[in-house]
Amino acid sequence: MIAQHITGLSGFLAAVLFIFGLKRMASPVTALSGIVTAGIGMIVAVAASFLVLFNLEEAARSHLMTNLGLAIIALVAGGGWAWWRGGKVEMTAMPQMVALYNGMGGGAAAAIAAVELSDSTNPGGVLLAVTFVGALIGSISLTGSVIAWAKLDGRIRKPLRFPGQRVLNGLIFVATLAIAAAAVALHGTPAAVTLAVVFFIGALLFGIMMTLPIGGADMPVVISLYNAFTGLAVGLEGYALQNPALMIAGMVVGSAGTLLTLLMARSMNRSLTNVLFSNFGDTAAAGGGDVQGQMTSTDPGDAAINMRYSSSVIIIPGYGLAVAQAQQKLYEFVKLLQAADVDVKFAIHPVAGRMPGHMNVLLAEAGVPYDIIYDMDDINEDFPNTDVALVIGANDVVNPSARTDTSSPIYGMPILDADKARQVYVIKRGQGKGYSGVENILFYQENCSMVYGDAQAVLTQMVQSVKDLAAAA
Repeated sequence: MIAQHITGLSGFLAAVLFIFGLKRMASPVTALSGIVTAGIGMIVAVAASFLVLFNLEEAARSHLMTNLGLAIIALVAGGGWAWWRGGKVEMTAMPQMVALYNGMGGGAAAAIAAVELSDSTNPGGVLLAVTFVGALIGSISLTGSVIAWAKLDGRIRKPLRFPGQRVLNGLIFVATLAIAAAAVALHGTPAAVTLAVVFFIGALLFGIMMTLPIGGADMPVVISLYNAFTGLAVGLEGYALQNPALMIAGMVVGSAGTLLTLLMARSMNRSLTNVLFSNFGDTAAAGGGDVQGQMTSTDPGDAAINMRYSSSVIIIPGYGLAVAQAQQKLYEFVKLLQAADVDVKFAIHPVAGRMPGHMNVLLAEAGVPYDIIYDMDDINEDFPNTDVALVIGANDVVNPSARTDTSSPIYGMPILDADKARQVYVIKRGQGKGYSGVENILFYQENCSMVYGDAQAVLTQMVQSVKDLAAAA
C-alpha cells in the first residue's frame, strides 16, 4: 500500500516537473534550468515505474523481475549513448539529433502499444482502440522522423514524388485503419495477432511515404509536427496503461508541439496542409519574375569600417552562420562595435535555421547576451531607423518578394525588414538561392552590398580591420 501511494505521488511530481520545466523553456534566460527541471521529472517518472513492481502480485512480480536486468541495461546504454553523443554533436547537426530523439519517443510509444496488443488478457473495447491509435501515431512519428533526419543530414537530397502519390498514401492510411478495426473486432483470436503485425507494417510505411515528398525547407515544421505526434502517442498509451504521468506528459508535449507547429506555419504564411501536401519547391524557381538591377559586392574590411562608424547595427543570423561555425567570431566583432559605442542588436526570424530556437541556441553558445536578441515582431519597426543591417547566411526570411510579389511561393510570409535599413551587407558564399528557390530581390537593391565568402573567414577579416583601425588611432 505504501509503495502504491509513493508511485502515485511520484507520477504527480513528475508531471509537475514536466509542466514547470516546459514553462521555463519559454525564455532563453531560463531555458537551461527548464531542461534540467524536466530531466529531473523524467528521472522521477522512470524511478516510479520500477516502484510498480512492489504493487504487483507475487507471481506477476516474479515474471517482471526477470526483465529488470534488461531494463537497467537499456537505461545505462541509452543514457550513456545520449550523454556521449549530446556532448559531441555540432550545432549544425542539432536539428538532426532532435529529429532522431523525437522519433525514438514515437517508437517507444509504438513499442508499448505492441506489448499491450500482444497481451491476450487485454480487455479490449475502448482501451484496445486507444492503444491502436497510439500505435499508429507513434509509428508514423518514428519512421517520419527518421526520414526528416535523413533529409536534414543530406542523406536524402531531393523530395521523392511521383504521379498518384497522394492517392497511394491515402490508400495505405485507410487500409491501415481498416486492419486496426478488424484486429479490434477479432481481439483474442490468432488472426488478431497477424492483423496487428500487418497494421504496424502499414503504419511504419505510411510515416515514410508521408514524409518523402516534403521538401527540405519544410523540415523544421515537420519535426515540430512529429514532436506533437510523439506527445499524443505517449498520452494515448498512458491512458491505455492507466498511467497518469504518461498521460500528463504526453498531453503537455502534444499540445506544445501542436502550438509550435501552427506558429511556425503561420510564420511562413502557410497552412499545415500546404506544408504537407503542396510539393513546395516545385514551382519556386518560377516565382519572383524578372529581377531589376544587379548585385554589387564590397570588401569585408570596408563593410566592417562602415559598421564601426555607424550608430546602430542589426544583425540577422541564418543557417549559413551555423554551417561556418562563426558564432564566436561574430560575437568578437560585436564586442568591438559595442566598444566603439555602436548600438548592436540581433533579429531572429521564427523559422531561421533548421529548427525552432536554432539561432537562439547558436548565439547563446557564443555568449551573446539575451537582452540584445530580439524576435521579429519586437524589432521590425527599428529597421527604418537603423544605419546597417548585417545579414549572415539568411535568405528567404529577408526577401522583400514576400511582401510584394503575389506570384512568389513565399508571398505573404512575414519577413525581417532588413531592406528598410539605410545600408545592408549580406555575407554569403555565392549567388545561390535560398531553400525556397526564390531569387532574393534584396540583393539587387541599391542599399545592399554582398560580402562573398565563408562567414568564418569574412568575420575574421572584419574583426582584424576594426582592430587595425583602433591600433592606428
